Amino acid sequence: MSVSVGTVVVLFAATLGLWIGARWLVDAASDIASAAGVSPLVIGLTVVAFGTSAPEFAVSITAALEGSGDVSVGNVVGSNVFNLGVVLGVIALLAPFRATETMLRRDAVAMAVATAVATGVLANRIVSRPEGLVLVSLLAGYLVALGVVARREADDTDRMSPESGEETGFETSAPTIRLGPEAGRLLVGLALVIVGGRLLVDSATTLGLAVGVSEWAIGVTVVAAGTSLPELVTSIVAARRNAVSIAAGNVIGSNVFNLLGVLGVAATIRPLAVDPAVPASLVWLGAITAVATVVLATGRRLTRLEGAILLAVAAGYWLASAVGWPSG
Repeated sequence: MSVSVGTVVVLFAATLGLWIGARWLVDAASDIASAAGVSPLVIGLTVVAFGTSAPEFAVSITAALEGSGDVSVGNVVGSNVFNLGVVLGVIALLAPFRATETMLRRDAVAMAVATAVATGVLANRIVSRPEGLVLVSLLAGYLVALGVVARREADDTDRMSPESGEETGFETSAPTIRLGPEAGRLLVGLALVIVGGRLLVDSATTLGLAVGVSEWAIGVTVVAAGTSLPELVTSIVAARRNAVSIAAGNVIGSNVFNLLGVLGVAATIRPLAVDPAVPASLVWLGAITAVATVVLATGRRLTRLEGAILLAVAAGYWLASAVGWPSG
């Protein structure tokens, strides 16, 4: 079929754009964090995480506007399973890392709370506008908290700067010189990641519909995996460049943003009614979130074996979805 040739070309171009964009995004984010005195974890939780979640946002909002609640919610649930199972699992396989106290006490807890709140909201398979506004408000509170942390880190860095006039002058001039170009590279990288993810989603969705797959199945598998590719590519690049804090922060931040921001904004625009399979799918999401949180707390280190366990849980979810379970 002619569409197959076009799809292959689009997939190739989108993948190339994702890889280039991810490399620029990670490098620029690392340099900006260093120059601004903000930890790479905070940068990963905010700039990188929200940038790589842009495809989820675009797809879920578009689906909500079109009255396709199954695709909108399925994209969020499936993307979070993908992030925790595949992305975090791959990070562990490539570069086992030790979780920091900050990640455990604040960010992993924030992710678990966001998952619990979203599960409660979706329990009746309807997300109303008021509930959507509550989710968005919770995200705003989380961002304010991260902003306070970032400012405190920057202030601490200023106070810890060398007292020698010579050294202080040298330390502050180099970051200032490269901050502008790095900010530009970060924006271009974000654009490539967003556009590449969108192209992949469009082509994958077209193929899925062509073979008669249901909207819910497309949402939790094809679309979810497609919109999560930016997180996967960006985290792999970060892990290979020893920027594990950015990689892990990207996963946790993306999940919080998906559950509170993407789902909240979509429901605020148009109330969502979804498939009977949603409650059972939320059990899977809750289970893998719990596994990921416990794994991070085990010896404060994520090992290759634990990464493989996360991959296995995600694979089980997709297998269940592929054979039509849960079906409600």
